[in-house]
Amino acid sequence: MMSYQASRSSPIEILLVEDNPGDVDLTLEALREGKIRNNLRVVTDGVEAIAYLRRQGVHVGAARPDLILLDLNLPKKDGREVLAEVKGDPDLQRIPVIVLTSSDSDQDVMQSYSAHANCYIKKPVDLHRFLEVVQAIENFWLMIVKLPVKS
Repeated sequence: MMSYQASRSSPIEILLVEDNPGDVDLTLEALREGKIRNNLRVVTDGVEAIAYLRRQGVHVGAARPDLILLDLNLPKKDGREVLAEVKGDPDLQRIPVIVLTSSDSDQDVMQSYSAHANCYIKKPVDLHRFLEVVQAIENFWLMIVKLPVKS
């Protein structure tokens, strides 16, 4: 069975909003080993994430992401604020946002879903489990789910 995403001619655009270089490297490795062609773009703080999504400054020609992987604990503007801005913006709100964070706080989970996160995943600390989680995200969100058409 061919997935919807596998039938696309262009790679999936993923925006990773993450300030931990180790987690960025692990995510890159996991997606590189995956089955779906993707372009992973990385921004390291919330201010840059919003500039990227709104194609401002150095991000004027940025590709619109098909999916956002968002850490909550970011410098300058935290992921909670980024999520609220994305889901409150009619031009961006249809982009699925996966909160991928080290926080296990019930308050963060509730606040993320209240702000319309598409899912909330606590990052595993174990290297092997982290790679499995990123590959599971790829399998579900990029092979099974039909993502919205870019506007």
